[in-house]
Amino acid sequence: MSRISVVTGGTRGIGAATAIALKERGDTVAAVFGYNEERAKVFTAETGIASYKWDVSDFDACLTGIASVESDLGPVDILINNAGITRDGTVHKMDYENWQAVIDTNLGSCFNMSRAVIEGMRGRKFGRIVNVGSINGQAGQYGQVNYAAAKSGIHGFTKALAQEGAAQGITVNAIAPGYIDTDMVAAVPDRVLDKIIERIPVGRLGKASEIARAIRFLTDDDAGFITGSTLSINGGQHMY
Repeated sequence: MSRISVVTGGTRGIGAATAIALKERGDTVAAVFGYNEERAKVFTAETGIASYKWDVSDFDACLTGIASVESDLGPVDILINNAGITRDGTVHKMDYENWQAVIDTNLGSCFNMSRAVIEGMRGRKFGRIVNVGSINGQAGQYGQVNYAAAKSGIHGFTKALAQEGAAQGITVNAIAPGYIDTDMVAAVPDRVLDKIIERIPVGRLGKASEIARAIRFLTDDDAGFITGSTLSINGGQHMY
């Protein structure tokens, strides 16, 4: 059955790979982006996947955005909460704004987006939500208290929402990627990245397509007995 899927942070990196994987399955996909309109135009032109712009850290914007998607495409069956930013720094140097921006975008967006679709999913007795966490939400990371806190929060959010949705045919799971070959990781200095790769038993960065395949699996109609789980995909770097 063709499903309507929404992927936040959906025009680059893991989000883009996921949007493409879901389209290849036969889903009708909406890719949400926050700021890079040029990249979104290229992505839509190359893939035929509709892109929508709004700030996922803004609750009202999420309600309006989902209403627009549903008007254009139909009721949302599948939600991938992938959007995320970094504003790294140690606590004794971190500005409050950089703390709050990461919490609001990475964790707050999971509530905002889930709240916008959950009632419809409950009414139709079907839904799939996958939240993209991180290895650094499981293990922590120096200089990333904001990012680690937000991603750790995603794992708890996932388990709680899974309990709320289970009886209504809604599954909620999380993916915890390790270091993936994306723009975000490319911004890490080479000397730091080399040390990270040394700690990955498989000896390389992950690929966005590897994360996308897992998300596609968890959102399948036949994955209804998997809920409240966190799937770690990190090349053996952190076994949790």
